[in-house]
Formats: sequence, C-alpha cells, structure tokens
Amino acid sequence: MNYDKDNLEATPDLNADSLKRRGARKRVCKYCADRVTTVDYKDPQVLRQFITDRGKIVPRRISGNCAKHQRMVRVAVARARNIALMPFTQTH
Repeated sequence: MNYDKDNLEATPDLNADSLKRRGARKRVCKYCADRVTTVDYKDPQVLRQFITDRGKIVPRRISGNCAKHQRMVRVAVARARNIALMPFTQTH
C-alpha cells in the first residue's frame, strides 16, 4: 500500500495530553475545600470513604487528597484501628 505523506501528518497524535485527559477532571482535596485543619480519628464514618472494601487506605491519586491531608488521613485511620473504631481487615 502506498501512503501519502500529507495524510500521515494529518492523523491526530494519540499520545497528546489533551486526549489522555479528555473527560477526566482533577480531583479537589475535600479537606482543603472545606478548610479543615485536622482530620478527626474519632469519626469513622468520614474515614470510611478513604478505605477500600478490603480495608486498604485509598491512595491520594484516587481519593483526590493533597499530600498533607493524605498523611493526616493515614494517621487518623491507624489511630481509629488501634482503638477499635475501624477494622484492620474485612470480616468474612
């Protein structure tokens, strides 16, 4: 098959950043949006949204937290688990 050079130049670049992020929106840190200074370990209902069904802490690229608040969430989950407000793993 003979390809025309002009036709090859007109094809879109599939690796362009605009096509990768089409429809994807950057998540906003929930705590920064509400101007919260601390994450309370005594409120397991709020912390449950940062835990998977297996009991793992959701990474910040998925949860949308900033680095500062993700560290606070990690510490709060660890404290809530130690005083038995949250389970370490999923019960069967």
